[in-house]
Amino acid sequence: MLICITNRKLCQDDFLNRIDQLAQGKPAAIMLREKDLERAAFQDLAIKVKEICDQHQVSLIINQNLEIAKQLKVGNIQLSIEKLRENKEFIREFEQVGVSVHSVDQAKEAEAAGADYLIAGHVFPTECKKGLPARGLRFLKEVCDAVKIPVWGIGGIDQNNYKVTLMTGAKGVCVMSEAMTCRDPAGFSQRFTVGKEQTRMEENRY
Repeated sequence: MLICITNRKLCQDDFLNRIDQLAQGKPAAIMLREKDLERAAFQDLAIKVKEICDQHQVSLIINQNLEIAKQLKVGNIQLSIEKLRENKEFIREFEQVGVSVHSVDQAKEAEAAGADYLIAGHVFPTECKKGLPARGLRFLKEVCDAVKIPVWGIGGIDQNNYKVTLMTGAKGVCVMSEAMTCRDPAGFSQRFTVGKEQTRMEENRY
């Protein structure tokens, strides 16, 4: 399963058209990130992205902006562990609350606070975290083993390494760079589909 994460600065073509094509491929969700945008600009973009996601019946996740998510009636929110700590009393207002974690202790804390799922990373080296060492597959497996809620891997994940990422017990993967730059956005999600038989065959190699 795949969550596509946006970064319009990586997108060399029309951003909203790319979101539309990604949504056509039916990923598990599209997360609107765009951390650099001011509130008004983020809200304007969120309205447009929500229309696209609603049209294709794809879940939209709003990153960090709780007030905008509530205003637009978006039920899915992604929070940093710090943001979760500051807003524990408000998270039940959302249908699904995801929390980004970078350690097993943070994963346990987020689960205890009511998170519905976790995004853990960064798993592999990535330009988005340039200079920071990757935490690796062992870290992701430790997080998956430590909690009962679903865990998604993030960071440097692409078509070449997503299968081994799923072998840690992760429910799915999050991809930003490739989602924003691939030549066939409409077919992108299908490249991250693994059947049960294929998964067993891959596991037998390790």
